[in-house]
Parts: sequence; structure tokens; C-alpha cells
Amino acid sequence: MTENTENTENRRPGSPIEHGFPHLDTVRRSLTALFRRLSGDGVRAYDTPFAPADAAFGPEDDLYLGAQRVASAMVRALRLPDARMVIGFRAMEHAATVELTAGPEYFIEVNDRFRTHRRDLAAALAHEVTHVLLHRLDLRFPTTAENEILTDTAAACLGPGWLLLDAYREDALTHQKLGYLTPEEFGYVLAKRACLLGEDLSAWFTSPQAYEAYVRGRERAARDHRRAPWRPRAGRSAAATRPPAGPGPPRPDPRTASSAKPAAGCGWSSPVRCARSGCGCRCGGRSRPAARCVTRCSTATPDRSAGLPGT
Repeated sequence: MTENTENTENRRPGSPIEHGFPHLDTVRRSLTALFRRLSGDGVRAYDTPFAPADAAFGPEDDLYLGAQRVASAMVRALRLPDARMVIGFRAMEHAATVELTAGPEYFIEVNDRFRTHRRDLAAALAHEVTHVLLHRLDLRFPTTAENEILTDTAAACLGPGWLLLDAYREDALTHQKLGYLTPEEFGYVLAKRACLLGEDLSAWFTSPQAYEAYVRGRERAARDHRRAPWRPRAGRSAAATRPPAGPGPPRPDPRTASSAKPAAGCGWSSPVRCARSGCGCRCGGRSRPAARCVTRCSTATPDRSAGLPGT
């Protein structure tokens, strides 16, 4: 995991930290892939974020025992009970790396600076332990850069990733950011999670800059939720949205389909279930209009809840 990015665009004068939403397309693809792999109910199972008390690692704690305690808490938060993290420290360019093997032991090497900079050790571990989770889920993208964005996105979506945003600090004397997403992109994913689970992490941020980035990400997420498919595309008439006339079986009334109403401004609803007797199909955990689900009843797959293979 890197401590900052190399792209020179979208940066504030004199700062090495990238801002804005340059990776947003990959972030959205990452969220889609995560929901398809785990299902909506599987993602909701990660409803407890990593607590600040579990991340606490003071100077009085033994270096290795304290690091092991934080790593074990991260393993529990990401629902990997039979995975053991072995933590080591060495001089290196990146913040941390992990060796992905068949397990159950995984070796994580952390930058030497975390021997004394212990405040952000849990953030570094959040990224690396999420790598282990995705490895066990066999969820990956074609390129290394995309995989790193997928890892940050999954960490933020599943709970411990708020620590990566809280590690962002930027002022006249300090420029620090962990991970591959921009601070605003971390805020975007965390806002999606907050909308899905009805949580508020604002009181947990210790970095004022992190909270500001979270607010900007939340605003972008809210704008996305006001776009299609929740309202008709511009320039299309009502007639254009109606199905073509012709022979065929009668279309079910979409008003008979049951779906969980999303929270205000939220684009993620509970899976839409068909109201047809004995059908039991659903829309794969993705939010979509009820009518579209009902018309796909004959080909929809049975309702299944994906677990975490190998966990």
C-alpha cells in the first residue's frame, strides 16, 4: 500500500496529495463487483465498523504484541476467523505489504516508521487484511492498479476503511495519505456505506481534513443517487418508455412487487423480491426498479446468500 499517489493532477498547490474523483469509475465497478460476489445481505453482514478502541496502539504497548492485537481485531472485523496475521517491521518504500498464500498464516510487513508512528498502524493493516479477504473470495481485477482501488473500496465499504481516510492529514507542515483512493473517494464510499446501514461515523474522525473530505464525498454520492435509473432520461417521452405493442403474455403489475424503500438520498435498496407466488427470485442484491425485476421472473435465479468461502 502506498502512502500517497504519483498522479500530479487534481492536487493543491505545494501538496503531493491527489484530490477529487479521478478513480470514480473504478470505484463504482469495485462496489458492483463486491455486491455481486457477497450479495446485498452479505455486505450488510459487515454492519459493525472497526471501533476506535480496537485501533488504539499507544507508545507504552509492546511493539509486536500491540501490532498483533490490532491485526487480530482487524481479522475479526473482516470476518476471517481462521486467518492469522504475522506482523513484521522493516525499512521500505510503501506503507505495508502482504504475502498472499493459501493460508491460514499471512505475513504482513509494515514500514519501520510505524514503530513510533503508531496512530496509523491500524489504517495500514486495514488495507492489507482486506487484500487477504479479497484473495480468499477470489475477487480481483485485471490490473494491479485496479486491484489496489478495489481493495481500498472494499475496506471502506465493509467497515475498517474509515481508518484509511482518518489517516489523511494535510496542513502547512504535514502531508499524509494512506491508500490509493483520494480522500474524497474514500468519503464517497463511506457515505454509500452510511446510507446503506444508517450509520454515522462523523464523530470518529480525529482529522479535520478527513471529515471535510468525507463531506465532499457524501455530496458527490448524493448527486449520483438523484440520477437515472431513479428518474427518466432527459429528452425521452413517456411513450418512449412504454413497452412496444404486440402479442405476448400479459405483463405483471409492477405495483404488486415488494421492495424495501431506500433511505432518503440512497441508491441502494434491499434486493427486490418477486411477489409472484412461489417464485422467490430477486435482483441479485442490486437496486433496480421493481418493474424490471418482475418482468425477468421467468429467468431469474433462485435466492441465494453468498458466504465467505474459506473463512
